[in-house]
Amino acid sequence: MAEIQGIQIRVATIDDFDFIAGLLPRLSEFGLPAWRDAASMLQTDVAVIQNKLSNQPEGTKIFIAGVNNETPLGFLHIQSGSDYYNNEPHAHISDLIVDTKAAGKGVGLLLLNHAESWARAQGYRWLTLSVFAQNTRARDLYTRLGYGEDIMKYVKQI
Repeated sequence: MAEIQGIQIRVATIDDFDFIAGLLPRLSEFGLPAWRDAASMLQTDVAVIQNKLSNQPEGTKIFIAGVNNETPLGFLHIQSGSDYYNNEPHAHISDLIVDTKAAGKGVGLLLLNHAESWARAQGYRWLTLSVFAQNTRARDLYTRLGYGEDIMKYVKQI
């Protein structure tokens, strides 16, 4: 598919909440593990995004990718974190979602590149993200872009 021309990235505001909330169900459309409940995940994600947009905590940014800053196509939620083992600060992508109408047209890649630029500007050496094992399309993209697997989380229902 052809790339979308004129895409720009800007900081999200509370006025973007409805657009972002409308994309959050995409986080589970690839299929979730049996022990995950999509409705409760969505409820949590909506509350987190609303809180971050309303309070704009330090070290957290939400960015919107859109055509000429008018038609939103996707968003990036990135925040500061620290490594469990060495406590080194780093940037962590909490959410990256592209609207279905823009999927496969370079919007996600543009947002990932923006995340890297933001992380570098903050002085971080690392950029991390989490992805469900079932989300093979995203995992393939991250691998192609140079992300490496780190800690694998295993879950057993008891």
